[in-house]
Amino acid sequence: MDMGTQGSGRKRLPNRERLTAEDDALNQIAREAEARLAAKRAARAEAREIRMKELERQQKETNGYDGDYCGSQSLSRRSGRVEERPDKDFTEKGSRNMPSLSAATLASLGGTSSRRGSGDTSISMDTEASIREIKELNELKDQIQDVEGRYMQGLKEMKDSLAEVEEKYKKAMVSNAQLDNEKTNFMYQVDTLKDMLLELEEQLAESQRQYEEKNKEFEREKHAHSILQFQFAEVKEALRQREEMLEALERQKEFFDSIRSERDDLREETVKLKEELKKHGIILNSEIATNGETSDTLNGVGYQGPTKMTKEELNALKSAGEGTLDVRLKTLIDERECLLEQIKKLKGQLEGRQKNGKDLLRSEDGILENGTDVHVLDLQRDANRQISDLKFKLAKSEQEITALEQNVIRLESQVTRYRSAAENAEKIEDELKAEKRKLQRELRSALDKTEELEVSNGHLVKRLEKMKANRNALLSQQ
Repeated sequence: MDMGTQGSGRKRLPNRERLTAEDDALNQIAREAEARLAAKRAARAEAREIRMKELERQQKETNGYDGDYCGSQSLSRRSGRVEERPDKDFTEKGSRNMPSLSAATLASLGGTSSRRGSGDTSISMDTEASIREIKELNELKDQIQDVEGRYMQGLKEMKDSLAEVEEKYKKAMVSNAQLDNEKTNFMYQVDTLKDMLLELEEQLAESQRQYEEKNKEFEREKHAHSILQFQFAEVKEALRQREEMLEALERQKEFFDSIRSERDDLREETVKLKEELKKHGIILNSEIATNGETSDTLNGVGYQGPTKMTKEELNALKSAGEGTLDVRLKTLIDERECLLEQIKKLKGQLEGRQKNGKDLLRSEDGILENGTDVHVLDLQRDANRQISDLKFKLAKSEQEITALEQNVIRLESQVTRYRSAAENAEKIEDELKAEKRKLQRELRSALDKTEELEVSNGHLVKRLEKMKANRNALLSQQ
């Protein structure tokens, strides 16, 4: 089973595939163990066959020396006691070492020995020869037994070494399977880390894109907010000015109403005085006036002038603001004072004429006084017009100054707003740089971990190759 040839997928291996791999490894180990057991059995059968052949050969050699051994034994019985003890010892030794001798063999040896009876010298020589042969045979049997013992000991040692090698081989196979599993796990971890790295890179790109979109949206919202703030400030300022103008107009209206009521009272009183003058014979008409004006000049002084000034002052009030209220108040106060002076003069003239009764002289004085009053009123009217024009220009210049001041304030607010926006942008840039450095550190740490895992994977592959080489060497030695 070659675990290294598996594909480096991004998904975990299912448990069924893992169990199949382990079963394959165990089956392979079992097959190899059966092969080794069969080899052992074959070696044992071969050793048994060799041993049987050796035993057959030894049996044949033993059977070849049986005749000489029996003849020497019968001859030793007929000889003296001196040769009987070693013969008995040798017979006991031979009977102990050679249990397979038969009675027929002994009889044949006895028959041959009985036929030989030629003399003591020949018997002793045959006995010595047979003793030597038996000794050599015993030595050969001892050597065979030593060889067999050594063979069995070597076979036992070989069995022990084979069992040890099998145990080592099993351990090596188990460790190999474990290393394969670890290699697979490490490869899976490497693939998982690669997937995590790719996901982190995708998340980083997505977060950067979202940040750019949010930053653009923030800039748009901030610009719209600044515009709305400016519009709100302008509307608020306009509302404040409007409220102030309305309050001023209300106060002015109340004051105008009071002055108009007072003017109407003065007019009524003037009309009453004129009627009384007419009753006393004093007539103020166009023939007496020097500039061609009738007695309505007094009414013009009391009504037309203030009405005309009131319209001008209202226009100036709408265009300039609070600066023209003083002009209107002064104009109305001057008109009221003029009317009061005229009334006083008329009353004085009426009293003087009633006292003196000199109508003509009083009428001439009244004409002169009326002419003087008309001239003074014309001069005052021109002066009031000039003053109102100057006031209007002053109010206009003040409006321009206030507009310029508002522009300056607006520009200063824009500058402060742009400064705050720049500071916020710098803060955001610093935060983004810090986040970028953090992500770069995380990326470097992930790359370092990946390199460490690759290095450990390489070491594990090398160890696996070494273990495979050792296993192949052990198999070749067996």
